[in-house]
Amino acid sequence: MKPNKKFFLETNVAGRQYYDCDEVFDELKVGTKLRLERDEFNRHDENAVQLVYDKKVGDDEVKPFLLGYLPRSCNDSVANLLDMGWGCVFDCTISRINPDVHYEQQLRITLRIKRNEQ
Repeated sequence: MKPNKKFFLETNVAGRQYYDCDEVFDELKVGTKLRLERDEFNRHDENAVQLVYDKKVGDDEVKPFLLGYLPRSCNDSVANLLDMGWGCVFDCTISRINPDVHYEQQLRITLRIKRNEQ
């Protein structure tokens, strides 16, 4: 039997201290799903990929919180796939939370590639 997901990347969340992470940090858990969103107009990194936590705030309402970015050292292939419309191929989850270390090591995420069932 073939697996439904395959490991693609595990990395820390870059820039976590500059965005919305502190607003929702206590709600985040290992396994929390995140959304990848391309930041095409980022003036610091042409391959910038945001990591977004969508918090349910009402019956039909979701509020996005920008937790940070994929590090520049590993974002080019993900950015290219997102640019080509393949964002749905990724499953992004929090794989480690440690509030007692430096900001750049507090959140770690895992990206897996989902099986295409078409």
